[in-house]
Amino acid sequence: MNILVCVKRVPAPGARINITADGQQVDTAFLGFTVSPHEECAVEQAVQLIEKHGGDVTVLTLGPAEAEEQLRTAVSTGATKAVLVPIDTTDWDPQKTSEALAKVIAELETANGKYDLILFGNESADSCGYQVGIRVALKLGRPIVNGAKGLEIESGIATIRRESDAGVEIYKLKTPACVGVKEGINLPRYPTMKGRLASKKVAITQSAMTAETGGLKLITLQRPAERASNTKILGTGPEAASAVVDLLEELGVFK
Repeated sequence: MNILVCVKRVPAPGARINITADGQQVDTAFLGFTVSPHEECAVEQAVQLIEKHGGDVTVLTLGPAEAEEQLRTAVSTGATKAVLVPIDTTDWDPQKTSEALAKVIAELETANGKYDLILFGNESADSCGYQVGIRVALKLGRPIVNGAKGLEIESGIATIRRESDAGVEIYKLKTPACVGVKEGINLPRYPTMKGRLASKKVAITQSAMTAETGGLKLITLQRPAERASNTKILGTGPEAASAVVDLLEELGVFK
């Protein structure tokens, strides 16, 4: 089985995001970076599939040279190959990104054969655009299901489970196919020391690619208003017990 996973370098979830003075980009001076959480789960799902069926997992990202760190992290958890599409700017719009990725994937498949599955995160943790995976699948002419919370493959058929307000939806796609993985489909493993050492030896292939800018244009970035929360101390010692009971009754815990 041959699986490709597209990942993205994003600011660490929960970090305080500051904007540069011109409002055009995120100030990365004091930020840590990681793989988008949905895509961490996509990498884990791909590794589980090749552990079961055999094969290779290739991780692909479009980003700055520093994104090599995220590729090596993916390799340290079980991916076998890594490809970087280097760009000079902090980010590309979804149309330009998807066009470049589709071109790179087509080149990789010409050299190595078609991928049975191409996995994406449900959406990136920074822009939450929900676009790149769907646009790439469309350019490659392959079916895609987004929001996957279950994924198995057997006899060339990918079975995807997706949760909805009405219950659980089941999709069956003939491979080659694309799937957008949602966080919670699995629990990503931590890199082992052996895995980290091995990842340093893996050669990261660079594939320079150009694409036309899409129709989206960044006007300005703004930080949302911060929401403050207040903590009320109900009391200390035994005298706080009655206040706790009153609060639980107010919340409807006791009736």
